[in-house]
Amino acid sequence: MSRLSERPVPADVGVARPHESAGLHVTGRALYTDDVAARTPGVLHAHPVCAPHAHALVTRLDPKPAYDVDGVVRVLTADDVPGVNDAGTKHDEPLFPGEVMFHGHAVAWVLGETLEAARIGAAAVEVDYEPLPAILTVVEAIEQESFQGAQPRMERGDVATGFAAATHAFEGEIDFAGQEHFYLETHASLAHIDDDGQVFVQCSTQHPTETQDIVAHVLGLASHQVTVQCLRMGGGFGGKEMQPHGFAAVAALGARLTGRPVRVRLTRQQDMTMSGKRHGFHATWRVGFDDDGLLQALEATLTSDGGWSLDLSEPVLSRALCHIDNAYWIPHFRVDGRVARTHKTSQTAFRGFGGPQGMLVIEDVLGRCAPLLGIDPVELRRRNFYVEGQATPYGQPVRHAERLTRAWDQVVTTGDVVERRAEIALANAADPDRKRGLAITPVKFGISFNFTSFNQAGALVHVYKDGSVLINHGGTEMGQGLHTKMLQVAATALGLPIERVRLAPTRTDKVPNTSATAASSGADLNGAAVKDACDQILARLLPVREQLGPTAMWDDVVRTAYFDRIQLWAAGFYKTEGLFWDGRAMRGEPFKYFAYGVAAAEVSVDRFTGAYEVDRVDIVHDVGDSLSPLVDIGQIEGGFLQGVGWLTLEDLRWDTSDGPGRGRLATQAASTYKLPSLSEMPADLRVALLERATEDGAVYGSKAVGEPPLMLAFAVREALRDAVAAFRPAGESVELASPATPEAVFWAIRGGRG
Repeated sequence: MSRLSERPVPADVGVARPHESAGLHVTGRALYTDDVAARTPGVLHAHPVCAPHAHALVTRLDPKPAYDVDGVVRVLTADDVPGVNDAGTKHDEPLFPGEVMFHGHAVAWVLGETLEAARIGAAAVEVDYEPLPAILTVVEAIEQESFQGAQPRMERGDVATGFAAATHAFEGEIDFAGQEHFYLETHASLAHIDDDGQVFVQCSTQHPTETQDIVAHVLGLASHQVTVQCLRMGGGFGGKEMQPHGFAAVAALGARLTGRPVRVRLTRQQDMTMSGKRHGFHATWRVGFDDDGLLQALEATLTSDGGWSLDLSEPVLSRALCHIDNAYWIPHFRVDGRVARTHKTSQTAFRGFGGPQGMLVIEDVLGRCAPLLGIDPVELRRRNFYVEGQATPYGQPVRHAERLTRAWDQVVTTGDVVERRAEIALANAADPDRKRGLAITPVKFGISFNFTSFNQAGALVHVYKDGSVLINHGGTEMGQGLHTKMLQVAATALGLPIERVRLAPTRTDKVPNTSATAASSGADLNGAAVKDACDQILARLLPVREQLGPTAMWDDVVRTAYFDRIQLWAAGFYKTEGLFWDGRAMRGEPFKYFAYGVAAAEVSVDRFTGAYEVDRVDIVHDVGDSLSPLVDIGQIEGGFLQGVGWLTLEDLRWDTSDGPGRGRLATQAASTYKLPSLSEMPADLRVALLERATEDGAVYGSKAVGEPPLMLAFAVREALRDAVAAFRPAGESVELASPATPEAVFWAIRGGRG
C-alpha cells in the first residue's frame, strides 16, 4: 500500500461528521457572494441589455438614453474594454458581442445606484439588429453541417470483422436532452478596486484561477494584479466552472471604470436564459451480438449540442466517447464524435461531464436489444461485464473489475431482486391498468481530468504558536462537503482533534494556479496536497518531539519549535501520477481509477396517463475507504436524484418556430421547468457503501463520489422501460424518449415515441 493511502488508527477520516457549515446553512448565517455585496456600502448594481434574437448583427448601439434614467451611473460596452474583449478560454466568446449568438445574449451592461435603476436603464439603451438565420437543434446542425472544434474517433479492433462474426445486428438512434443546473444560488460576483489599482473579485466560481485569468486579460492586467476569492457556493454542478468568468469580468470592468464596488447577480430567469447547460446529444448506432448475447461490435456517431461557442464541449465529448462502453467489454469498436454549433447558450460542464451522455447510449442499446435477443436485460448486462485483464477501447486496463461484480451481487442479494421480479410478474399479470417494472444497471466511471495538466493541486497549512491550525487549499466548496473532508484529512495527518483545525476561504493569492473543483477530483487532489503540507510540518517537528519525548503535548512541541525557529507552515503540492492521454489518437490512461456502482430500481406506471412512481431503489456504491461517510451517502443520494431528474423530468424547450420568439428558452423558471424534489425521492431508498474497497494511491484509500452516483439513475429509466414492456406484446423492443416524462411513457405504452 502506498504511503498516501495508509490510514492511521485512530483517524478522523472515516468518521461520519456533518457538513462543516451545516449549522450555518440551516440557520441562514452562511454568507454567499451576494450576501457580501448586500453589506457593501456604495455598491453599484449591474443589469444586462439582452438581445431579442437568436442570431443577429448589432448594427447600432446607443447608450445615451440610459443616462437620462435617474440612478444610472455607467453603461458598459465593447469600447470600454482596456484589454481583450473575450470571456472564453478558446477566444470565441466576446464579452460584448457585435454578433448576437443566442436569444438573451448580453450586448451591454448598465450600472446603477439600485438594481431597478440599472434595469430601467438597460431597457432604455437603444440597439438595432439585423436578424440572421438561426440553427436551434442538433438535427438542423447535422443537416447544415454546422460543427465546431475537433471531431475525434475512438477505435479498437475491426468493426467489419466484429459484425461479420455477430449473429445478431441492430441499429437505431436516440436524441436526448440537456439539463439546467438550477443551483440555488445564481451567478454572482462582487468586484472592488483598492487604492493601488488592485482588483479583488468575490465570485461564485468553481475555478477561481481561471476567473482570475479571464478578468486579468479583459482588464489588460497581469494575474498578480487580480485576486479572486470563493467563499462558498450555493451549488455548482459544473455550471460554475467556466460560466462565471464573463460575469466576474463585467463586475471588475465596472469597478475599474467607476472606482466603486460593482455587483453582478443574475435573476433566476436571467441565469437560465444566459448560462450554459448540460449538452444534449444525438446518437446513431449499430451493434452486433453473438448467439450468447455477448457484444461483438459497436459503431456509433455522437453529436453534442455545443451551443454558440466551444466552452468545454471538446473535453465533454471526449469523456462521452470514453464512457460509451460503461461497464461492458466490446472487442470491436468505432465511435465518432462531433460538436454541433447552434444558436443557443454555450453548453458547458455538468455533473458527469459527458460520461452520462455516453453511458446513456449503451444502456439504451442494451435495453432496446434485450427483448429482440430473447435475453433478460438483467442477464444481458451482467453477461457483458468487464473482467480482470481486459482494457477499455482507449487502452486503459480496467482495474478491480471484480468490485463491480461484488456490488452487483450485493444489490441482487440484499435487494431481493429475483424474488421481487417474480412477484412483479404475478402482479402485472393480474392488473391490466398499472404495471410495475424493475431494472438493475451498473456504473463504471473514470476519475481524473481528461486534460492531464489539470490533475494537480496545492495547499497552504499554517500552524500557529498556540497549536491551532489554519488550512487553505485550491478546491472550492459548493455544498458537496469538500471542506469537511479537508478538515478531516488535516486533523488525521496532524493527529489533532478536528476542533483545532480551521479552513479559510479559497483565494488565488493563497494557493495559485489551481485546477477547477470538478471531475470528482476535489478530494483526491486537494486532500493529497493538504496531507503533503501536514507531512512536511510533522517532519520538521520530529526532532523537537524526540527531544521532548513521545508523550509531549502538541502545544508544547509547537511552542518549542517556534522558539527554536523551526518553520511552522508549509505549502503542499500533489500531482496525479501515471496519467497519459493522447487526445488526437484517443488513446492512453487518462484516469487514476474507476469508481463503480450498481442500482436496482422499481417503478409503477399508470396505463392511462403514463404517470409513474419510483417505489424502491437499492444502491451499492464504491467510494474506496470513505473519508467522510455521512457526506458520501448524501452525495450518492443527491447525485442519484439529480440523475433521475435529467432522465425522467427535466425537459428543456426552446421556441423552434419561425416566429419572432425563435430561439427563446421557453422553460426559464421553476414554473415551466420540472425539477426533482422530495416528492420524487423513492419511498424506499437504501444506500450502502461497498466494503473492502481501499484505493491504493489515493488519499487515505478513498475514492471520488461527486459524479458517479448520478449515473445510477439509469436503473430508473430502464425500470420504466421494463414496466412499459409489460403493457406491450412480449418480445417487442421498447423505445423510450429521454427525458422519459409521463407523456413520453404514455406514448411508449401506445407503441410510439409521440
